Amino acid sequence: MEYVYAALILNETDEEINEDNLTNVLDAAGVDVEESRVKALVAALEDVDIDDAVSEAAAVPAAGGAAAGGAAADEGAADEEADEADEAEAEEEDDDDDDEDAGGEGLGELFG
Repeated sequence: MEYVYAALILNETDEEINEDNLTNVLDAAGVDVEESRVKALVAALEDVDIDDAVSEAAAVPAAGGAAAGGAAADEGAADEEADEADEAEAEEEDDDDDDEDAGGEGLGELFG
């Protein structure tokens, strides 16, 4: 989880989210940095607008409460499919890292 927090800190301070910056933030926090996790996170966030993702995540609980009708369910299913496709794409990019840790669960391992 600290890897994601480091990426959020970089985003909030308008710094580029790259391997060096992410590693520097994690080092400053006293985290034992795993290079493969840094690379995987940077690759996964390459085409993500973090501000939009945070805004959407904050809006989901409000939209999913009492108004969880068919349209909201359909939208949620579409979002899940898109997320699964993004994760699959990121896992394909990180096939080299998978060879090192065959027991891993892909990007799920990044979040502890």
